Amino acid sequence: MRLNGKWVGAGIAVAAAAAIGGWYWRERSTERPNFRVILTDGDFQLRAYPMLVVAGTEIVGARRSAIQRGIKVLSDYILGRSREGEAIAMTTPILSDRQSDGRWRTRFIMPGKWTRASLPEPGPEVTIDEVPARRVAAIRFSGKVDERILTAHEQVLRQWIEDKGLHIAGLPEHAYYGSASTPALLRRTEVLIPVD
Repeated sequence: MRLNGKWVGAGIAVAAAAAIGGWYWRERSTERPNFRVILTDGDFQLRAYPMLVVAGTEIVGARRSAIQRGIKVLSDYILGRSREGEAIAMTTPILSDRQSDGRWRTRFIMPGKWTRASLPEPGPEVTIDEVPARRVAAIRFSGKVDERILTAHEQVLRQWIEDKGLHIAGLPEHAYYGSASTPALLRRTEVLIPVD
């Protein structure tokens, strides 16, 4: 009987390892923007991003619910549920920022093979834009994310920018890496602030 229990335990361990391996492969194989790192300082980086083509939507509401709704709208667009044409591959990270009128903007970065002109026509809730090439200061962290944690990391990043003699050139953004199936401790989040 104990032998059977050992086999069951070993089977569960193998299945868990396979699931983690599959998740890891999927997360690592998802396309990401090809930025250049100018400076790394612990959890901080100064990066140079190329021009990015993004699909975006804006939703009024609390941060979490607005971003969840935004992700649904954008997922329907890239998967072809709200339009005609082929599906578009998912990329990472998902970007979000708070607009001045209380809206949360959520944006998906389009895979490198697409241009603004070649993307399928979006519906009324989705816009296609180009984010110009820019320099961005970033701080990365993992684990749970809420308004308090994001604000604390933004304040630390602002201080780092000031200490480095850089100048803020835009509103802060949040970058979410990892799918909903990613365990919280393995999810990576970044606060990004454009700088001159």
